[in-house]
Amino acid sequence: MNKHINMCLVSECTTVPLLPKASPQNGYEGQGGGSCIGDTMKALQRSFFLLAIYMASILVIATPAAAQTTVSVPAVDLQCLSPNPSGAVDVPVYPGATLTGFANCKVTNPNAYAERIQIQVTADGLVVAAPGTISLGPGAESEFQTTVRADQRMTMSGRNLEVTATVVEANGAPPPNTAESKIQMIINILQFSRLQVEAEQPFLQLSPKTDHNFEFKVYNQGNWADKFAVGVTDESRDKLEDKGFQISIPLVSVEIESMAAPTKVRVLVRTPKNQGWTDEYHTLEFMAISEFSCRYETSGCNAMAQMVTIYVRGVYLPGFELIPSLAMLGMAAAVIARRNLEEDEEELDWREAAPGL
Repeated sequence: MNKHINMCLVSECTTVPLLPKASPQNGYEGQGGGSCIGDTMKALQRSFFLLAIYMASILVIATPAAAQTTVSVPAVDLQCLSPNPSGAVDVPVYPGATLTGFANCKVTNPNAYAERIQIQVTADGLVVAAPGTISLGPGAESEFQTTVRADQRMTMSGRNLEVTATVVEANGAPPPNTAESKIQMIINILQFSRLQVEAEQPFLQLSPKTDHNFEFKVYNQGNWADKFAVGVTDESRDKLEDKGFQISIPLVSVEIESMAAPTKVRVLVRTPKNQGWTDEYHTLEFMAISEFSCRYETSGCNAMAQMVTIYVRGVYLPGFELIPSLAMLGMAAAVIARRNLEEDEEELDWREAAPGL
């Protein structure tokens, strides 16, 4: 009689026939459950192998971050900042200025080598100053200043500043790789204002009630185009108008290129017509003001004045203008002379017509 039992181990179940007990008489030897047990052992071995691989991968992933960030070759890090709010290197070039600007830099050695680092600076033709080389131990850093110098009165412009740090030695030998760090910044050659004013006629004598154009030259001696407010100062105008002068100026502002030819500004003046004899000195003060300086220069408005002396001398009689009067007198004298000549000719003709009288 054959019977079956179900044997389940781990994940497999095999139906095994129940055989008669082995004996020499029936010819059976001990067999039956061995197949299921062998398969189960293979499954367990496979599971342990997969578990070992998984644990090994966890150990690799869990390696400390510090070990992963270690720099194995020479390297360098460079940072440069400007002290100005604009972030650029500002260089003043007005007469008397320092003519220099600078950036604060820091170079860092991030690895375990003792490094010698070369510093190179270019600034579009400007003179530069910075350390030639810097030696740093492992993990060390050093600060330095990069300075640029411009020429006095240089035209306002923007230029490029480039600072490069390069590892030239690592542990006393040439590095096996190219290790450098580079920073680029803007250089501002700053604008400044300068002006000059000249009078064509610093002194002039005029008669009462006379019109005259006073001419002034305005020069822009700054390093960029500028606009100038022009006119007669309030104090000067008030004094002259109180004395009977009339003043007119057609322009109130002029724009002039840097170092260009001067712009001429005219001021029309009419002298007083005070009755009688006049013999007085007066002063007219002309002024030009840089609008750029008023807006941007911390020292305030940049202005220049030029004074002209007006000497008024002569006679003025209301309703009796000198030149018209002289003309009328001349005409009257000519009429009278002609009339006298005609009378003389008539008398001569009469005498010739009546001889003996």
